Amino acid sequence: MTTTEEARLLELFAALAPAERDSLLAFAEFLQTRRPSAGSLGTVAIPAKKKVERPKPLDIPRPEKEAVVAALKRLSATYPMLDKSKLLTDTSGLVTQHIMQRRPHVEVIDELEVIFTRHYQLWCDETGQD
Repeated sequence: MTTTEEARLLELFAALAPAERDSLLAFAEFLQTRRPSAGSLGTVAIPAKKKVERPKPLDIPRPEKEAVVAALKRLSATYPMLDKSKLLTDTSGLVTQHIMQRRPHVEVIDELEVIFTRHYQLWCDETGQD
């Protein structure tokens, strides 16, 4: 990371509210866990904290008026730890119902939120992250 990038990151971090800082740190820690191990591609491993906390969903509020595609983007950002390919079947079916069968967007978004929550619970169970 260049000095300019570090300065920009610090500037952005300083401008965030405490809860947003916590979310940013949790997301950065999550990204760090996905890095290749030391020695591959010349990366340097950062020692993990002794107590590893599970990544929690980010607190991204649902806007009052939201389109289905925007909701998918929001939920994907809210649950960065989930494998989006595992969600594809459930979510694409709902998007199709909305587009082709004119299912109301509010109903579809409500159901998308349930699907993401369920997949998060499954992820927690699979990874022993309760």
